[in-house]
Amino acid sequence: MRVTTKGQVTIPINVREILGIMPNTDIDFKENNGKFYIVKISKPKKTRQFSKFRGIATAKMTTDEILNLTREY
Repeated sequence: MRVTTKGQVTIPINVREILGIMPNTDIDFKENNGKFYIVKISKPKKTRQFSKFRGIATAKMTTDEILNLTREY
């Protein structure tokens, strides 16, 4: 394996398959006693800003009634 002038290497396909590395996968290099390891970074799933509040409203009001409370008259 050869390093390019930009410091890039090609990860062999069998290694990518074992690690589950696909295009746009984030990886990191970890060092342990002078040996370096490629580690796939698992990201938390992106959630919408208010998705955690979905389905928890307890008010027995219509949408229009709720909107009227938030509007200035």
